[in-house]
Amino acid sequence: MVVRYVCGAVGVGLMGVGVWLIVRTGTFWDVLVWLVGAIVLHDGVIAPLVLAVGLLVAAVPARGVVRGGLIVAGCLTLVALPVMVRPGVPPNPTALPLDYVRNWLVLLGVVAVGTVGLVVGRRLYQRRRRS
Repeated sequence: MVVRYVCGAVGVGLMGVGVWLIVRTGTFWDVLVWLVGAIVLHDGVIAPLVLAVGLLVAAVPARGVVRGGLIVAGCLTLVALPVMVRPGVPPNPTALPLDYVRNWLVLLGVVAVGTVGLVVGRRLYQRRRRS
């Protein structure tokens, strides 16, 4: 119970620091536009897309493996997306020398092949076990 109150107090304090920084730097409108955009993007695009994919995956016989593959692909996208959509050239070109879009697509392909491999491997194992 004490830990809950301490964590809550730290969270409220950090929110206060964030508000103070926004007011001090004068970026209130920029932050407001970003927050509204994030809400619209999440509620208008991402959430309906995830629900639609979830409905499609529910009909797949090996839905557990497919869900796992989709979760891994989503995590890879969340990690790579900020670097891929960053405008302009990085200040230090040696910091990000790799082609992130190509490598992201390669990793998504590896995840897809691994997912299909798991599904096929499980089916073959089940058939062999039955006979």
